[in-house]
Amino acid sequence: MSKLTVQARDVEVLVLDVDGVLSNGLLIYSDNGEETKTFHPADGLGIKLLQSQGVAVAIITGRLSRIVEKRAAELGIKHVIQGREDKLQALEGLLTELKLDLSRVAYMGDDLPDLAAISQAGLGMTPADADPFVMEHADWCSRHPGGRGAVREACEFILEARGLLAGLRQGFLEGTGL
Repeated sequence: MSKLTVQARDVEVLVLDVDGVLSNGLLIYSDNGEETKTFHPADGLGIKLLQSQGVAVAIITGRLSRIVEKRAAELGIKHVIQGREDKLQALEGLLTELKLDLSRVAYMGDDLPDLAAISQAGLGMTPADADPFVMEHADWCSRHPGGRGAVREACEFILEARGLLAGLRQGFLEGTGL
């Protein structure tokens, strides 16, 4: 078993950045100044699959957004930390609350504010279109860009490492899914 598979197998919480990871990173403002974001449904299903197998999911983002709160609520994500550019300190605070060690965390981010958290997490992850310097310091990089399937791929990687992905897919084939 590869070191990367062992790292993924031991993950108890997947922590995600938003802009450039859960969303495509584009900031879109309406005429009345409201911010909008796009989220990929496949990423949402990946999160639900992971949660169904006892892996928690959390969000740490540097921006403040009601849209993020809404999407997190839709997905059953209980731990949402917004307005924090100090991602590693925010992560350490979350882990204190969850009584977990950094070695049990997968952190997926895409840019320099995520770098310390990516490099300190048990499994540092990035989407395919992350900053190249950040990618160099990650353990695992998705084939998909942020907001377009990267999170789903990360969730499936963790589930596969735990030997659970095939059974989950079979459940959908048999119509018993989630």
